Amino acid sequence: MSEVDNGSCAVVIVAAGSGQRLGHGVPKARVPLGREPLLAHAVKGVLKAGIAAQICVAIPADDAELAEICRGLGAEAATAGVKFTVVDGGADRSASVAAALAEVADGTTTVMVHDAARPLTPSGVFNRVAAALRDGATAVIPALAVTDTIKTVQPANLPRTGAGLEKVVGTPSRDQLRAVQTPQGFDLATLRRAHENALTFDAETASRITDDAMLVEALGDEVYVVQGSTHSFKVTTPMDLLLAEAMLEGPLRPRWVEG
Repeated sequence: MSEVDNGSCAVVIVAAGSGQRLGHGVPKARVPLGREPLLAHAVKGVLKAGIAAQICVAIPADDAELAEICRGLGAEAATAGVKFTVVDGGADRSASVAAALAEVADGTTTVMVHDAARPLTPSGVFNRVAAALRDGATAVIPALAVTDTIKTVQPANLPRTGAGLEKVVGTPSRDQLRAVQTPQGFDLATLRRAHENALTFDAETASRITDDAMLVEALGDEVYVVQGSTHSFKVTTPMDLLLAEAMLEGPLRPRWVEG
């Protein structure tokens, strides 16, 4: 495996999602946003931030069209002096990240895991995560304070309405709630150890894992939080895509510029 400078950062971009909820009939990373696919925006965002010596993208296996898109992005990364690697994604997010981690170049000490579905993440978010890693954090995530009231619920029914209802069983304080985003940053050795530990999980435990920070939490390690961005929203539904297009291409675009 080729090397990068000692102390370098790699960015893993998870781009193996199906994108079924977007309704385009293609993997999410290929869904067009403006003039380019979501993946292109995500990769160019990483390059613009200037924090990566390597970008490793996990894409659906046997997706020739996405592989061709990656070849073009790889040429752009090479021009910027960034190593570009593509791997076949796994059956789930954790498997895709693990496949990418296996291809991280020697000399790398930190890694960020980013969603291709967050195409408008500003450079400032990458830089805040990188700064926390340099300051000694072994795991750091960007997040936003929760503004909605959140309820915990459980299944319920009423005599005439029947099943399918839920009832409230608790209302956690918003002061301690955060909506988590990517890129999530880690000491490389710590994240690899977390993924190795995940291999010991039973099926129920594994099904509850939704991000890499949870894997590090399972080790008992501390996870730090930095300020995220409202621009880092995840494109999951057609409404999300419409908002991203309006921000990127609309007449008010200059108002949305954020570092």
